[in-house]
Amino acid sequence: MKIADIPVNESARIEALHSLHILDTAPEERFDRLTRLARRLFDVPIAVVTLIDVNRQWFKSCVGLDASETPRDISFCSHAILSDNLTVVNDATQDDRFSGNPQVTGEPYIRFYAGCPIQSENGYNLGTLCLVDMKTRDFDADDRALLKDLGAMVEQELTTVRLATIDELTDLSNRRGFESLAGHALGLCKRLGRPASVLYFDLDQFKSINDRFGHAEGDKALTNFASLLAGNLRESDVIGRLGGDEFGVFLTNTALADVEPVLQSFERAVQQFNQHGQREYDLHYSVGVLEFDPARHAHIGDLMQGADALMYDRKKKRRGEKV
Repeated sequence: MKIADIPVNESARIEALHSLHILDTAPEERFDRLTRLARRLFDVPIAVVTLIDVNRQWFKSCVGLDASETPRDISFCSHAILSDNLTVVNDATQDDRFSGNPQVTGEPYIRFYAGCPIQSENGYNLGTLCLVDMKTRDFDADDRALLKDLGAMVEQELTTVRLATIDELTDLSNRRGFESLAGHALGLCKRLGRPASVLYFDLDQFKSINDRFGHAEGDKALTNFASLLAGNLRESDVIGRLGGDEFGVFLTNTALADVEPVLQSFERAVQQFNQHGQREYDLHYSVGVLEFDPARHAHIGDLMQGADALMYDRKKKRRGEKV
């Protein structure tokens, strides 16, 4: 058995994969429909949409196999993503890459494999649509063309996933994307016993910007604030536009005591932006800060709700409003 080489663009490929926020998500009919169709059209027992993560092969959709992932080093698809062309193995026992693979020498006793690379919009091979059989078989030109067509349909669905988790105006994660990615990050902090905090931002007087200068200028205010967040926080922090003029930031490995320097640095960046702009208004904001407490916050939604309440309370106090 030969372990597949690591792609030369691996870091960018993994970044593109993780940006979809699709790993470890629940089954979806739009992908299951395609694997069922592939299994029926090719008359194979197993059809899978795989995504190759850092150390594992994860199945977004799988029919005919009772598993959700396998180690990357034994996956056929880790070889398939090294090429932009189909990878077809007519008899795995006669292929030096796979003859000693435990999936060939043991359950499920793979003999035939055909994998079509699934590419991201920017051209990275994220995984495959693959077919598996326990008997050897041929795979002619018509079969190859059909598998490519089905692979293109999977790519279209992945594009839909990306658009469903990205805010079109700011290019940050939208609420769905933020909750997904921050939820994964929170799970990691839980397992490692690391601290985490959430910042919940709301632009002050945003309505007056829209009313006085128009919605186009309001959109510029939002994109400028998003750029300030993205440019002044760590690459490991999760940033999202949660809706309207609200933004969220999930800070990994950051206790409440460590948040204040982060906020001070961000405030200096906003002040500098206001001083050097050619606008008739400045950007102002309110922010709620909450540290993760395992006893109180079971899910990322609990953290966000608490930070939102703190932000809203601060905003009302600054306006001098009564609760």
